[in-house]
Amino acid sequence: MQLVSGVAEAAPQLVREGGHPEQLGDRLLLGGVQYRHGVTRVSGVAAGGGTGQDGPVPVSEALRRLALTTGFWTADSATTDDADQREMRVTFPVTGGYALVLDLDLATGERSLGLRGPASSEPVQLGWAPADGPYPAALRWWELDLCARVIAWEDPTLPHPGLVTALLSPFAPVTAEDDEQTVTAVREAAYRSLRREVAPVVPHGPEQTPLPLFAGDDWWPAPPAESPQVLDEATIAAITRPDWSFREVRGGSRFPREALADLVRRAGEHLRLVPHQQWYADTWPLARQILDTGDLRRIPALLSALTETGCDHPTVLDALSEPLVPAEACWMVETLAGAEPGALLRRQL
Repeated sequence: MQLVSGVAEAAPQLVREGGHPEQLGDRLLLGGVQYRHGVTRVSGVAAGGGTGQDGPVPVSEALRRLALTTGFWTADSATTDDADQREMRVTFPVTGGYALVLDLDLATGERSLGLRGPASSEPVQLGWAPADGPYPAALRWWELDLCARVIAWEDPTLPHPGLVTALLSPFAPVTAEDDEQTVTAVREAAYRSLRREVAPVVPHGPEQTPLPLFAGDDWWPAPPAESPQVLDEATIAAITRPDWSFREVRGGSRFPREALADLVRRAGEHLRLVPHQQWYADTWPLARQILDTGDLRRIPALLSALTETGCDHPTVLDALSEPLVPAEACWMVETLAGAEPGALLRRQL
């Protein structure tokens, strides 16, 4: 299913490897975010409300519901058997007109990742995966991490680590060149960020004071409290465990290596310019101090300095606000300090 200007349409069929490499793309973005810094994003409308090729678009309620379903992430069963809703396309604009496009078959669990260029409305396939894997190594981890940072910078409804990393990280498996501990930490943070609203616990116990014999807690057991976390820690550990059985697909003749390299170059330049922009140049020394010392206790001072200079960027303020998520705070400090991605997070681990 696609959402095109508020109208649901059937999405193109998933393309297996060896099939046609191009597919139509539109975007479905998750929103409804309550920022820790006190800025509320109205549920159902993404940041900016735009509909351009690089801009955020209306939120998909279908994607929101799926992201809050445990089975969607564990692939234990098909998400739906409704033929009219079995396929969905999710598009994440990055920069320079490029976008990462994920096709989901909700009935079979098959997934396909594509790259859409600035001069085309159709993505070229990067890789396809059956429900039970193995996934293709369509992206290197550092490429995905870089793109996810830019996406979060441009769209505050998609913080990093979050939905983008959770959805796309299977297509960027750990390789021998990666720091396994760092990758796992970011992926775990992404899956922990998937949270849902839970109903308050209904008061329990006797309406009147019981006889002493029946006053013990065993007579009035409390109902189990539902966790707001979509995935428990055991499940997160299982799905973030490195899978060394991935398939290499980047050597194929149809793999869009030049377009991907251009996207990565543009994304890197996008973040390299941040420390020179308004608000961030004045706070660069403090960000650099945090980076050099590894002391996250200085982050509240950095947040205060940013607000005093007039910074109102929701992604920046939220990443540095309490309760602090180390993986999120680290990438923001790295960006503000103009440092290599992962430099601060590796010190924390």
